[in-house]
Amino acid sequence: MTESSPDTAADHGVRFGRMAPGITVRDLDRALAFYRDILGFTKTFQNGDPVGFMILKRDAAELHLNLQRDHKAGLHNVAHLMVDDIDALHARCQANGVRIIKGMRDQEYGLRAFVFADPDGNRIDVGQRL
Repeated sequence: MTESSPDTAADHGVRFGRMAPGITVRDLDRALAFYRDILGFTKTFQNGDPVGFMILKRDAAELHLNLQRDHKAGLHNVAHLMVDDIDALHARCQANGVRIIKGMRDQEYGLRAFVFADPDGNRIDVGQRL
């Protein structure tokens, strides 16, 4: 199926809403501290006893953290985050010792972008339109 195919969901009247990436972590408390203290997210929900799932939110961005104690991060980006001041976020990440995987640069596809890793090695691709 191609983008121009008449057999797409949009052609059937389906409107997509918010999509939130599920990010697997080995330690929920450590992940919460990172996303809350460095990136400014707020925990809006948790589930389980002990807790094995959390929802974090900031502005229109939402993350679903899932506990898996033997998680090993892959070499792929698990989420793409669009922001309106990428330079400020990049500076905040650097000031807090966040591991930058791909340095900041203007991309040919129209975004200024960089990639960082959370404490579990999950890669987040950050972009701002040029």
